[in-house]
Amino acid sequence: MNDLNVTESVNVNSLTIDEMGSMNIVTLMLEEDRAIHQGIKQALPNVAKVVDLIVEQWKLGGRVFVVGAGTSGRLGVLDAVELGPTFSIEDNRWIGLIAGGKEAMWSPLEQHEDEIAIIENELRNHSLNKKDVVIGVSASGSTPYSVTAIKYAKKLGAKAVSISCNHNTISSQLSDCGIEVIAGPEVIRGSTRLKAGTAQKIILNMISTATMIQLGKVYQNQMVDMQLINKKLVKRAEQTLMDLVNISENEAKDLMTKSNHDLKAAIFINITQTELPLAKNYLEREKGHLKNAISSYFKENS
Repeated sequence: MNDLNVTESVNVNSLTIDEMGSMNIVTLMLEEDRAIHQGIKQALPNVAKVVDLIVEQWKLGGRVFVVGAGTSGRLGVLDAVELGPTFSIEDNRWIGLIAGGKEAMWSPLEQHEDEIAIIENELRNHSLNKKDVVIGVSASGSTPYSVTAIKYAKKLGAKAVSISCNHNTISSQLSDCGIEVIAGPEVIRGSTRLKAGTAQKIILNMISTATMIQLGKVYQNQMVDMQLINKKLVKRAEQTLMDLVNISENEAKDLMTKSNHDLKAAIFINITQTELPLAKNYLEREKGHLKNAISSYFKENS
C-alpha cells in the first residue's frame, strides 16, 4: 500500500466483498471502521491545537470557514449549520462552503472541485481577513478547491488548518496545523464517503463542540446557549434548569419568564440569588461564559 495515497489504495480485506452475503458485508464494514478510532486517537494533539487556535481567533472577532468538495464539503456544511440553534452563535460566524454551491448539497457536482477561482471569489466576497480561520477538508488532502482556500487564507494572513486522511499532504504542509487521520483504504476503493467521511465528521464534531465548550456555551455537560425556537427546545431549557439548580417545573417556568427566556441568566440568577440586570452584567463581562460569570460574582461578593 502506498502511504501517500491511502484513500485510493486497494483494501485487501474486501477483495471478495462482491461475493459476500449482506451479513458478511456489513460485518466487514464494521470491522474496517475500527481503524477510524486509532487514526483519530493519533491525531488528537493536533485536533486540540486547532480548537485552541480557533478559540483565540474567535475572541478577536474572527470567523470560521469550513471548505470542501463532495462528501467533505457536505460534512462541513452539516456541522456548520447546526451550530446556530445549538449554541446561538451569530450568523456568519461559522460558515460551510462547498464546491458547486448550495446545489451540491443535493446533487453530485464533484466536477467543481477543480474550479479554484470560485473559492477565492467566495472567500473574497466574505471579506476574509487575518482574524479568520479556514478549515480545508479533503480526504486526499490534495483537492484543488480546499487547497486553494488554504493558500488564499495564508496569503491574507488568516489562519489555515486542514483535515485529511492521508500522510504528509499538501494541505498539511500549507496549514498552520494539519490534522491527518489515517483510517486505511476503503472497503470500496476510493469511496471516501465511508471511513474517510466518518473520520472527518468525527473530527469536525470535536473541533466545533470543543470550541463552543471553551467559549462557555456549555455548563457542566448541558447546552445552555440554545436558541429556544420550538417547543422541544423550550422544554429542554426548562428541564436543564430543573436539573442544574434542583427546582420544580413551575419554578423553572417562572424563572425562565423572569430571565426573558435566557437560560444562562436564569441559572446565574438562581445560583447567585440576584436579579436579571446583574446577571446580564456579569455574563457580558465574561463574554457569555456562565461558569466564569458565577465564579467572578462570588469572588467579588464573598
